[in-house]
Amino acid sequence: MRKDYIERYKGNPILTKYDIPYQVETVHNAGVVKFENRYIMLFRSHLRTGRSIIGIAESSDGFKFHPRDKPFLIPSSDGIFAEYEEFGVEDPRITPLDGKFYITYSAYSRNGVRIGLAQTTDFIHIERVALITQADYRNTVIFPEKIKNQYVRLDRPHSDISPWSIWISYSPDLQYWGHSRVVMKPVPYHWDEMKIGPGAVPFRTEKGWLSIYHGVFPTMDGSIYRLGVALHDLEDPAKILGVGDQWILQPEDPWEITGYVHNVVFSCAAVPEADGSVKIYWGGADTVMCVGIARIDDLITLCLKNSRDPLKI
Repeated sequence: MRKDYIERYKGNPILTKYDIPYQVETVHNAGVVKFENRYIMLFRSHLRTGRSIIGIAESSDGFKFHPRDKPFLIPSSDGIFAEYEEFGVEDPRITPLDGKFYITYSAYSRNGVRIGLAQTTDFIHIERVALITQADYRNTVIFPEKIKNQYVRLDRPHSDISPWSIWISYSPDLQYWGHSRVVMKPVPYHWDEMKIGPGAVPFRTEKGWLSIYHGVFPTMDGSIYRLGVALHDLEDPAKILGVGDQWILQPEDPWEITGYVHNVVFSCAAVPEADGSVKIYWGGADTVMCVGIARIDDLITLCLKNSRDPLKI
């Protein structure tokens, strides 16, 4: 019997370039968070130059979003941020922490890709904090709580020795990071064998930190991006309690199969709800935004009852 872990919203896609009041060519890979009884979405868009900016949209129900008239974050024109954001800002994740919302994003330039950190308290004003990695890093998510008095993040550095694996790092101040170690690797001839990377900001459950990640499988017709799930120990998130052996979402709808980049579902956001469900948001084919609903207990069960070794190669 077929098991669908995520029920796609029937109104997908929920945001496209045609909804945006300024010229963009895509709307995808968005961070989403609850703020003052509404949902805030920070989405990536390609311009006709091919470079990316980050826009903002709001929703009362998490499904029907209304974009604002102007982008939220564009490449800086000042100082070191201008140097390292020259080619665009991409793929935001939003972490509520210490009474603020911290936004990690990919900063692209001729020097490669680094992770920028910004903060806001109202989603009107935004302040850049620091560039928190060297090149070449992507997919950085910060846990929404301090753990043993340390900030904790997951990311995916590029490495030919340990290809495209998920690492964990710690920081006393959100700017300087260390004590890094690899916690999860792709598995040969598995749905995520080519590369993996953190997706949504992890969220707390009774059984552990639940983390939605993406995995990539190479085919003769190009790569396929799917979503999976892992469960991290609450007190020691470097310890992975289980990784779902099966994917929880793959490209199936027309706007996921065909677009700017074919055969992609890519998540930067998961919003847990009080009823035991979680809204999972993903970009379809690097072109549109979509959402679906999963049961948190189902995802935990997949991690614990149908798991694979996180470091098996």
